[in-house]
Amino acid sequence: MTLRSVDLRKEPVEAVLDRVERSLGTALDRESVVRKRRSVGARTGRGTWVRIERRGLDRIGVQGGDGTASAEALSGIAKPAWFAGVAWRDETEPVIWRADETELLPGAPVGNAVVTKEPQLAEEWWASLNASLNALATQQTSRIATPDTETLTQELVTATIHSVFPGVDTALGEWCPAHADFNWANITMSPFCVFDWEDWGMAPRGLDAANLWGASLAVPTLADRVCGERRGDLESRDGRLMTLFVAAKILGPYADPDDPRLKAARETAERVVKQLQER
Repeated sequence: MTLRSVDLRKEPVEAVLDRVERSLGTALDRESVVRKRRSVGARTGRGTWVRIERRGLDRIGVQGGDGTASAEALSGIAKPAWFAGVAWRDETEPVIWRADETELLPGAPVGNAVVTKEPQLAEEWWASLNASLNALATQQTSRIATPDTETLTQELVTATIHSVFPGVDTALGEWCPAHADFNWANITMSPFCVFDWEDWGMAPRGLDAANLWGASLAVPTLADRVCGERRGDLESRDGRLMTLFVAAKILGPYADPDDPRLKAARETAERVVKQLQER
């Protein structure tokens, strides 16, 4: 059966919300519902948050789609606690639905995934970001990151980079745990907290830093700050390759001609390609 493309911002989800309420034993505040392309979230009657995701069976893999639950074992990271989860197979499509109940966020997200205006972030915020990413890199896991629900492999990195920067040596060497969807929509403003852990797992060093850099390019001072804070990651060989990986997604065949990040992504990528060639 072919999996149809679905945008949950446009699909009816009342039956799904009803099932989650029955399974978790709590009411969902329908006025608090937040819809995204492949997930729906809502506040519960017991003061928690539930995130519901629709994911095709072909994107589940050996990890089972339990990223948020498995992230509860991570330590030293500012993130909401996980309390409960429920999953089921769709009756008519090759799809898994999963709902995870977590602690409420301590604040509002910084912004959209990509920001166009500089957020006012305290020095303590940056310190917490660094502490969390440094702690994450020391954890142990057999999970493999699935950015954009695709399992991250050497082959995927090579194909993505070569689609825009052919000929670059893309051999990866240093892998460590990453959030894998690290952007401004998944991080709170005050205090720092990172959420939506569905895709976390092992990834080349620098993936999270490169993702945040790419999400900041429309605000040059913010992109520079990200680079400065995560210099150790981004100036490593794998970090440079992750910069090209992210840049290739911005600049590739599906690039938006109105994307304000295009020029900065191109300029940085060209510099990084030269740096890799000189090593």
